[in-house]
Amino acid sequence: MGVGNKLSQISRRDLFKLAGQYGMSSTLLAAGAFGGAMSIGSLARAAESTYERRFSKPAKFNLKFGAAGFNARNLLIERAGALEFARDLEARTDGEIRIEFIGDNQICGQLSCVEKTQLGVVDIYAASTQNSAGGAPYLNVLDYAYMFPSRAAQYHFLYSPESQRILRDPLEERHGLKFLFSHAELRGMQMGLGWKDKPITKLEDLFGSKNRVTGTQLGRIAMQALNLNPVPVAWEETLDGLRQGLIDGAETWASAVAYANMSPVVSKSVDLKFFCGTEHTSMSAKVFNSLDGYLQDAVLESSYWAQTHVQAANEAALVNTVGFSNPQLPGTIFLENDVEPIFLPDSEIKMAEEMCSPEFQPQLWEQWRERLNGWAGGIDTYQEIYNIAREIPLDMKAENVEPRRWWKG
Repeated sequence: MGVGNKLSQISRRDLFKLAGQYGMSSTLLAAGAFGGAMSIGSLARAAESTYERRFSKPAKFNLKFGAAGFNARNLLIERAGALEFARDLEARTDGEIRIEFIGDNQICGQLSCVEKTQLGVVDIYAASTQNSAGGAPYLNVLDYAYMFPSRAAQYHFLYSPESQRILRDPLEERHGLKFLFSHAELRGMQMGLGWKDKPITKLEDLFGSKNRVTGTQLGRIAMQALNLNPVPVAWEETLDGLRQGLIDGAETWASAVAYANMSPVVSKSVDLKFFCGTEHTSMSAKVFNSLDGYLQDAVLESSYWAQTHVQAANEAALVNTVGFSNPQLPGTIFLENDVEPIFLPDSEIKMAEEMCSPEFQPQLWEQWRERLNGWAGGIDTYQEIYNIAREIPLDMKAENVEPRRWWKG
């Protein structure tokens, strides 16, 4: 793998040896803070000083962070902000909150992290809202087709004080989760190697293909309307499904393909932008409420800091690390694995929108829309988010969205 893999020169064995000495969290936090290449010696020194700083006094709260399949390596590809949040919160609280970061699917995976948080096995988790929608169905509220026209619109909504009323409060009331921050991409179709020599220039070229869908119920509605034959496949099994040709493609977003080592089995990344791809971090509301007021403030400030970091870092990584651009930069993961990004003309995206969005096909969404509106206290969830998403210019770049502290109104 080209860029973004600073840990590549360190063997897994050496990494675990260091982790045995200083703990996995101190080792990962140290690794995540490196700016360039590192040797085992430099990582050992960094892990030692990180360990000494983190354990210089007893923590008031030790929180377990279940980060699905993430680690210091792949969080440099998809910039979901999990390690940055942990590092900032420990520093901001002067070690009163200490975080045990457990990634690599060791304590929970994309589908189970939400439930493990609700059960109290972990206190904080990172996974996509779509995969988490199985355990917290209100997260489906983000998944109406073509509700967000751009990544900028997604960030604008996440920063909006209105997100408190429409997304965060109902999620906390219904599912006991405090939504902290999220990365933002829009989902497209990631087509397997069988599509290498098939040109994709219009939406119709994808009709009739068989594709993996996540845990989101709303994603299925959109895919059925687009004739994309959704097949539920767990994230952890998607790579094999593509490799063996059991599915033609998978709906997910570009950096997810890159971080999960799926690039070797994907030939085309089609930017359909048809619904949210949000790798979010949430916390148990019960745990949050058990913290002292000043520590709750620190959690919110670290979430805000992580949100601003993710907004800038993921936009840069899409071009510099993933290679989701045209032309592609040399050394990027997509270019090195021969993955072709396909950006369909606006007219094709408009056609997709007219085929599947609640604006043009309201009958497809009635049942879920009614359910989500009821859970949110009777507001029209789709229309309200749709309107907020269009408060900014359609062509605004995601990195230019103004950050706001959403909880301050």
